[in-house]
Amino acid sequence: MSFFKSLFGGGKSEEERSHQMPSGMVAKEFGEINVKRVKSDVEVMFTILMEPTGTASEGWQTGVAIDASGSMSDVFGKGISDGPQGDPPTPLLQEYQTKGWLELIKHQGETYVVLSDEAKADLVQRGYRRWTTNEIEPLARKVTAYLASSLDADGGTTVIYWACGDGSQIEVIGDLTAEDCERASFTGPTKVSFGAGTVLAPAVKYFADRFADAKNGMYIFITDGELQDLQEVKKYTIQLCRDIQAKRRNPLKCVLIGIGEGVNEEQMEELDDLDSGTNVDVWDHKMARDMRTIVEIFAEVVSEHMIVAPSARLVDSSGQVVRNFSDGLPAKVTFTMPAASEWFELEVSGQRIRQSVVISS
Repeated sequence: MSFFKSLFGGGKSEEERSHQMPSGMVAKEFGEINVKRVKSDVEVMFTILMEPTGTASEGWQTGVAIDASGSMSDVFGKGISDGPQGDPPTPLLQEYQTKGWLELIKHQGETYVVLSDEAKADLVQRGYRRWTTNEIEPLARKVTAYLASSLDADGGTTVIYWACGDGSQIEVIGDLTAEDCERASFTGPTKVSFGAGTVLAPAVKYFADRFADAKNGMYIFITDGELQDLQEVKKYTIQLCRDIQAKRRNPLKCVLIGIGEGVNEEQMEELDDLDSGTNVDVWDHKMARDMRTIVEIFAEVVSEHMIVAPSARLVDSSGQVVRNFSDGLPAKVTFTMPAASEWFELEVSGQRIRQSVVISS
């Protein structure tokens, strides 16, 4: 396999293909690394891993939207797994359904059993089942508390469930302070059911409309599956980008965080790499399993105008200097180096930070 095929993969031509380096292959000092072939060179864009300032003058408003589609019931701790007594008898499950303790949710061709806490407790007591672990709550607490304490101008973050009911409904949990977030219970929607679909656009519009006057917006969307309205989200995002560039609205950033094994990362990459015809970039994406630190959600919320060191230089794998920063190192850098270079080094503040641009097969 050629160097560029191993770097960029199949599909698009070498001239068109670009790739974001997996988080596990990115040096801890960097937030994000994107590589792309440009003629006989490799174009690299990297950001320095840092969080934006959370001062009131920055005017940040923040929000977290948690996928509550049917497929999420297991990771909310609403699912069931095998217990020592085997399968519960059908009459018992029918009894639960009659009591309103059991709900069947159809989502993307699958049927998911959602049990109430009463049903789960009864099954465990009888030895038929163990309930699944709530994987969402620790992540949701961590992300919401971080945004509330470190960034939001009001000291709180707005939390909602999305993909509820028919898949397009949302349920607003509320505006939570950092202290609220650290002890909040995230167990799924209570006013509407887990969703029969996964429709993202209403959640994006909720934050964009509610905080239309905010100086800056940062909104996190946690999901485990496949979006049913990707084209609608793209269309809406392009309009947002045009409005931001034309200064009809202030900047906002949206980050998709994928959890579990069923995430359609290709869709996440499509949004991340969306060409809006503007110089505005709304979407970023992360996989929860790959995130080294919560600060990674800010990987793209930096500017080439933000200086992070008084001087620096970049060297390719042949030892050639490819760029000097005598007037200061910005937080976001784009440079090119020869195609044969498999890594580069950033020399800054007495350190040499080496970063590979080859994705391991």
